Amino acid sequence: MMRDFDDMDHQDQAHRAEHPKAHDERAKAGEKSRFYCAATLKGAPVPPREWLVHDLIPQNTVTLFGGDGGTGKSLLALQLAVAVATGREWIGKAVPKGNVIFISAEDDDAELHRRLDNILRAEGRTYDDLSGLILRSLAGEDALLAVDTQVKLMASELFKELDARAADEVPLLIGIDTLADVYPANENDRAKVRQFIGILRGLALKRQCAVVLLGHPSLTGISSGTGTSGSTAWNNSVRSRLYLSRIKDGSFEADPDRRVLTTMKANYGRIGGETHVKWKAGVFVLEPSEGGMDKMAAGAKAQRVFTKLLDTFTAQGRRVNHAGGTTYAPKVFAEHPDSEGMTKKALKTAMEGLLAAKKIKIETEGPPSKRRSFLARADQ
Repeated sequence: MMRDFDDMDHQDQAHRAEHPKAHDERAKAGEKSRFYCAATLKGAPVPPREWLVHDLIPQNTVTLFGGDGGTGKSLLALQLAVAVATGREWIGKAVPKGNVIFISAEDDDAELHRRLDNILRAEGRTYDDLSGLILRSLAGEDALLAVDTQVKLMASELFKELDARAADEVPLLIGIDTLADVYPANENDRAKVRQFIGILRGLALKRQCAVVLLGHPSLTGISSGTGTSGSTAWNNSVRSRLYLSRIKDGSFEADPDRRVLTTMKANYGRIGGETHVKWKAGVFVLEPSEGGMDKMAAGAKAQRVFTKLLDTFTAQGRRVNHAGGTTYAPKVFAEHPDSEGMTKKALKTAMEGLLAAKKIKIETEGPPSKRRSFLARADQ
């Protein structure tokens, strides 16, 4: 049988009567208990989930945004900062308009300026639209946001400066690039990792904003495709983790300008979501996906197999062509022992893609009366 609030109130009063000393000591110390009965939530409106980017970046907590060096995570994060400051979409996703603080410990002011210029040009905006974006380059400076006292991590003077600026700006987003520059301890120390994320989450809660922390994955994280680094506490401590990666099959990369942003962890939504982007004219733009990462990976694999077999045949002095007949490349390659299971159809699609990308070319040989065409690598 459930008890009503009057019964609980009487019980609480009885408990206080039985333990007056403990209650009086708390009262003298000016303490106020933050424990509360769940039943008191009855009738109270349920607060809605707040997002900076729906299903990707929640508000009031820390999101870890990973990516190998050179993938473009810093650029994509700066594009997010501009999107929030201007109230525009970010790679096809709606974001609220508000102030932003973006700290970069990797890029100097000149590089930030160049990247901003490309972003504004691509979006048809001007610098007048960026009054809500506050930048700070820490390149070449002490960028630590915490101090390791060997007992626990403490907020650094730089962190206190950031907190004070956040109090003034009331940002919706604080971007921090990168983890390796701002974290003072061993990345494999679980306790210190949790303390550090706790410091940043305290900032997010206090200033009611999203904190996006950029980081590099370990070699294991890259090879496994998980994007993890150091202790598993990094993944476990944050509420959301994103990973920007290239689209490869082994070491083969069909298009070096394409990336996929994957939701690796989402406490408040589904994992595995993918957003495909492509680098164009200095910025990343949304690229519609026809079949997700699996289809793109299969296409990359087919192109890798096609070029591998083309190299093999060329080295053996055997010609294959693009038009048909007994030396039709997709047919001949599909029947080869090293085709890795690729079908004639998949290899034909790969051939067309490689021709369009000018990675392979059509050459001709023989006298004018008996010209024959054949395929060759464009760099040969």
